[in-house]
Amino acid sequence: MKATQQMAILSIATSIATLALKFGAYFLTGSVGLLSDALEALVNLAAGLVALAALTVAATPADDRHTYGHDKAEYFSSGVEGALILIAAVSIMYAAWDRFQHPAPLTNLVPGIIVGWVAAAMNYATARLMLKVANKHDSITIEADARHLMTDVWTSGGVLGGLMIIFFLPRWQLLDPLIAFAVGLHIIYTGVELLRRSIDGLMDTALSPREIHRAGQIIQAELPSGASFHALRTRKAGARRFIEFHLLVPGEISVRESHALCDRIEGSIAGQLARASVTIHVEPREAHEPHGLPP
Repeated sequence: MKATQQMAILSIATSIATLALKFGAYFLTGSVGLLSDALEALVNLAAGLVALAALTVAATPADDRHTYGHDKAEYFSSGVEGALILIAAVSIMYAAWDRFQHPAPLTNLVPGIIVGWVAAAMNYATARLMLKVANKHDSITIEADARHLMTDVWTSGGVLGGLMIIFFLPRWQLLDPLIAFAVGLHIIYTGVELLRRSIDGLMDTALSPREIHRAGQIIQAELPSGASFHALRTRKAGARRFIEFHLLVPGEISVRESHALCDRIEGSIAGQLARASVTIHVEPREAHEPHGLPP
């Protein structure tokens, strides 16, 4: 099993545990802020299941129908997670508004707050580990899931901080629904960002400017005297990078020499840009010089 799939399973296990803890804290206290936190944990669980399914599909080898592989399945995962986050945000804000209109006293704040901090600590430890694996394996699915968990940590901190204020200042009961509403707004931002990244990936967005510049440097370093390149294009599908360009070589170079040059360039790019698939179109340099153009 791949490391990314192991992280998805870890995310699911953590979500189940924190889901139980957060709903327990909500039933102890009656806090709508903790309810909002519990609803986000429910989204975490759904997102973890979707991430595991997407990573399993993405790991499937290329076939006759999908000759470029299945890496883009990861973008569907981040898109679904973004949509789930938005649904959770709406539910949280609705619950906050209802509590604002119908205030209710909070009970058992101390045990509820303790349980909430335990759940937040679990999410933090899992998110940190997942981010390390996501960076190492360049997985948008694991990164999205990890950032969602980290968002959950910060929102939990805000909710629990508010409850601690209410514990010391009981007259500030309305702070509970106000915090829940703020959590909903923050989660909306996270969901929209995940949807944007998912759409970018499905639309074949180019590599980052840094990676494009690096690819150009690598190609230039391998070119012999009299050779050049142009029409560099890039795109990314999941963790796989696609790079293509036109290689201009002197017309007298043999096919064997051109092929060897292409192999060197491809090897250099693959050695410095992970999971890079390179396509090179070789052309005679003279065809692009003014005197080589047809009358």
